[in-house]
Formats: sequence, structure tokens, C-alpha cells
Amino acid sequence: MLAKASGQKSVRVRDIIEPRVDLAMSHENSALVIDRFLGIYKGTGLSAKVWDAQKIAIIFDHRVPAESKKTATNQHFIRQFVNEHEISKFHDIRGDIGGICHQIMAEYGYVKPGDVVVGADSHTTSHGAFGAFSFGIGATEMACVWALGSVLNVEVPSTIKIIVNGQFNTFVSPKDLILHIIGKLTSSGATFRVIEFHGKTIKAMDMSGRLTLCNMTVESGATSGIVPADEVTIRYLKDAGCDKDIHPVLPDDDARYDQVLEIDVSKLSPQVACPDSVDNVKSVNEVEGVLIDQIVIGSCTNGRLDDLRIAAEILRGKKVARNTRVLIFPASAKVYQEALALGYFQDLTKAGAVIMNPGCGCCLGVHQGALGDGEKALSTTNRNFKGRMGNPNSEVFLCSPAIAAYSAITGKITIPKKRLI
Repeated sequence: MLAKASGQKSVRVRDIIEPRVDLAMSHENSALVIDRFLGIYKGTGLSAKVWDAQKIAIIFDHRVPAESKKTATNQHFIRQFVNEHEISKFHDIRGDIGGICHQIMAEYGYVKPGDVVVGADSHTTSHGAFGAFSFGIGATEMACVWALGSVLNVEVPSTIKIIVNGQFNTFVSPKDLILHIIGKLTSSGATFRVIEFHGKTIKAMDMSGRLTLCNMTVESGATSGIVPADEVTIRYLKDAGCDKDIHPVLPDDDARYDQVLEIDVSKLSPQVACPDSVDNVKSVNEVEGVLIDQIVIGSCTNGRLDDLRIAAEILRGKKVARNTRVLIFPASAKVYQEALALGYFQDLTKAGAVIMNPGCGCCLGVHQGALGDGEKALSTTNRNFKGRMGNPNSEVFLCSPAIAAYSAITGKITIPKKRLI
């Protein structure tokens, strides 16, 4: 992938390259990117023009709707830039095409196998689920991409191969798998490397599960996560309306790996990442009974339709515990509309959950659902650093939608006792 994008026959680990970019994505931080982009041309007498407006995606999701005068002004500034440069892949705050950037990119078929994708967001690793090389960069780097169409000074990373076999037990999911992997590798164990997923379990996994895996590879320090594209990938993209030729890029038979990790998911139990690090992973058995003030189901990690279905089926006919609040953040307007049509929201709201608009919500701690001093949250999101949900005097535990929904009923971290899904 990187060799082709760099115009070379081959590249080696630690080579420094400048690959061409197939898609460059940013969200509200586009205001800063625009400022840097305009600065490149200042004093040159040249017109500030993006290299290819069709290869830029801008998606509002972190602070939607705007929570402050500053955010609203920045969003207005971005809209003006989008119109001026005729950027068509723009997803504003809307009930039809809005949503979290990583879900939108998947739903609209913006990424295809073999692409080089950059995003001004660390969870851009998500799109390796499509067999692309997808990674996060900063605002200044993104400004350079907008100007040149290439990303500068990229060091070719080495790769960790993870082979996953076995069948998931009841209530065990791809979220539990990736938490387990992060616990094994630690939060820095894959730094400057790619995590490449293989095995029968991965081949049988749908795109939602693959997106969850690749989304959280960055939590072990990885530059990117990749699931080699196959018939599951191709079918998803065609259903998403991708009319481009799809050509999977697969690893060579003699590919060399820094490390190979084999996992049998049939031996895996539900996992919980405990405060204040994503690699502080324990079996749910070890943390059962911890009282929870707020439960969050959603995000770019676990806000898709299958995640909401699991939560709705568990909470159907039940009630959220008296001293616990539940916030549901669908990953996109499409997910919202489908969940509404299927009756999931009726099940969830009758139980006592609150349905929020699609977006990142309280995940990053600046908008909707901040925690109070001493409060504990159980969340299907992807980070639990101190202060992540807006308060350094609170704690965040991470889990799957199933564990979150069951714990909502009891008001404490709970081991599911019977099959409901």
C-alpha cells in the first residue's frame, strides 16, 4: 500500500516516505487546519486552493450542536471554507447525513481497500477495517496534505500479527477481544507499529466488529490497525454505494512480523478496562459490584445498530436502576433512524435511558454528560484517562454494550446471568 502510494516498487520498515493520500478527514478541528492551511500561502502571492476537494471529508461530530460561542463561530468559519472550496464530503449537524466521523466514512463508502487515509483524529485507525492504511495526524500535517496531496515524513512501521480463532461465548464480543489485546500489549506495546488481524474469527466477523477492533488499536499505541479485505468488505462497500473498483491488498506470503499473538476467543470472558488506563483490563468477574452513576452506550467504537440492538433487547421490559442514568449516543443519523424504526428507542426510553443526538457526546469530556466529583461511569467508548469525561475527580470504566446494558438494570457492574441476546 505505502509503496504504491509513494511511487516505489517496495518500501522497508523505517524507510521515510511521502505517500499520496486518497482521503483526508477532519472534524471541528478543521478550523485550526484551515488556519494552518491559509498560513502556508500567506505572503506567497499564490491562491490558497486545496489539492483535491473530492478527497477531503469534513464531518461535525465532537461538539454537536455547538455548546459555546467559540465552537459555533468555528463551525460557521468551516462552513464558509467548505462552500468556497466546493468540498462535497461535508456532513453538517443534520438529522439525515450527520454523525460521528468514523461511522460516516464507513456508511458512505468513502474508504476502500488499499487506500491511504489520514484523519485529524487519533481513531482514524478505524478505517483499517476496510483493508486501508489509515492513521491519525495533527492539524499542521493535515494542512500540508490539503496543500500537497501527500503526507510528509512518514516512517514505514513494522507489524504485529494477531491471529484470532474460536467462537465468541454469549455476551463476549469484538469489544472484549480488543480490550483483552490492549491489556496484553499494554498502552504502548504497539507504538509506531501496525496491528494486522487474521484468523477464522476475523474472517467470520462483520464490519461492525472489525471497525471496533481497528478503532481501538491506537489505544495500544499502534499507528494503524488492518483487517485484510475480503468478501465481507466488498459486500459492505457495495451496499454502501461504493461504485469504484475494489481491489483488496493482501500481505505477502513471506511477510515478516515483529510479533505474532494467537488468541482463542472461546476462552475469553467479558472484559472491563478500569480507571485510569485502557490497558488496565480485568475480567468482569474481578470488578463485579462496583456502583455506577452513569452508563454511556454509543461512540465511534460501539454506537452502531447492532450495539443498540443488544442494549435494547437486554433492557426491554426492564428498568434502569434508580440511582443510575443511561445515555445512548447513536453513531450516525442513519443508525438513529434505523433504531427508531425498529423500536429500539422505545425499549430503551421505557427502561429509563435517554436518547441523545448522534455525535461524540461525553466521550471526550467537553460536551453532554460530564461526570460529577466522585462519580463513576461505565461506558462503551474507547478511552478512560483521568478527566476523559470532563472531570479528573471521576472514574471511567470501559466495556461492551451487553455489560453496559445489564449493569444499567442493577446500577453496578454486573455479570450477565442468563441469555437474552
